[in-house]
Amino acid sequence: MKKIHLLLFLLFVSCSVFAQSADELAIKKLMADQSVAWNHSNIDDFMKAYWNNDSLTFIGHGGITYGYNNTLNNYKKNYNDSSKMGKLFFTLIKLQKLSPEYYFVTGKWFLKRSIGDIGGYYTLMFRKIKGKWCIITDHTS
Repeated sequence: MKKIHLLLFLLFVSCSVFAQSADELAIKKLMADQSVAWNHSNIDDFMKAYWNNDSLTFIGHGGITYGYNNTLNNYKKNYNDSSKMGKLFFTLIKLQKLSPEYYFVTGKWFLKRSIGDIGGYYTLMFRKIKGKWCIITDHTS
């Protein structure tokens, strides 16, 4: 009987994993890659998930920033050493497909830091551009 329960559990888990679309898995991988890059103090690699375009929009505590380079420069200015960066953790709350080209993502972020932990929430708009998912709008509070 225990073997049957284990088999049913494994079947349920595998069906849940396979139920995720390739697009959802790609977006989750991008976010996981961002955490790894951040936790290695590599802002340039962290930014690879963002749309490298002047129309990228980032909304944070300092207001609205337009453009990939401006967003990159803000990250480098505000997180210029590993004590400020700490270790990043994302908690995905909702991943919602809006169309074949757009996903809306809601979650929590947390930085474990020696100078004091911080965290908040984020909403991200992902767009598939030339076959690649990228963040086109980031609202982080």
